[in-house]
Amino acid sequence: MSIRLPRMPQAVVFDMDGLLFDTEALYRDAMLAAAKALGQTMPLSLYLATIGLSGEATRQSLSKHFGADFDLDLFWEQAAAAFHIQATTELRLKPGVVELIGSLEDLDIPFAIATSSQHHDVERNLGLHGLLDRFPVVVAHGDYQLGKPHPEPFLTAARRLDVAPELCLALEDSHNGVRSASSAGMMTIMVPDLLVATEEIRALCVSVASHLGEVRDALLHNSRGAHAPA
Repeated sequence: MSIRLPRMPQAVVFDMDGLLFDTEALYRDAMLAAAKALGQTMPLSLYLATIGLSGEATRQSLSKHFGADFDLDLFWEQAAAAFHIQATTELRLKPGVVELIGSLEDLDIPFAIATSSQHHDVERNLGLHGLLDRFPVVVAHGDYQLGKPHPEPFLTAARRLDVAPELCLALEDSHNGVRSASSAGMMTIMVPDLLVATEEIRALCVSVASHLGEVRDALLHNSRGAHAPA
């Protein structure tokens, strides 16, 4: 057993992009292509630094890099259009998603999504994979004032789940997301996607998993221990 949880969580809060869905690579390709079409080169490091941030924070980062003369609205429009075209055919679930939420339902552990994305993006992604009814609690852009890495998205999710943050397990793929969940007081597991777990990020996590199947195994292991006779 590679993951040891300090206690059995009473709720689980999922990030969406890069954690439930393999969207980060699609966003990356769309944004790099949009920059190239506008005569600019977007460093990969610039994109990676925006992972987990809100749309507004991402726009600020891009504006600072490209300068005031860069047509950010046109860039955003072209990148969004390219992403949506890709998403209709290439949007894939990350390995282990269905099995993990099935086990959470079996264990009667409530769960939610806390994402920087818009509600309509969450609905589209879940709907494409028949998961819309499986996530009754979704915290997305517009449900909080301060986005990741601020703790507010995860604190909002805990409040809606009616579970104290320290009794929640947060699952994240981004550095900004880990910072958000950890500062909310949640047990946090990083499941890396495009970003590796740095020393700083590992210190904020109870563990780093290679895939969601490891998280499921840890929960099942803890649940058996929780129900073992004294």
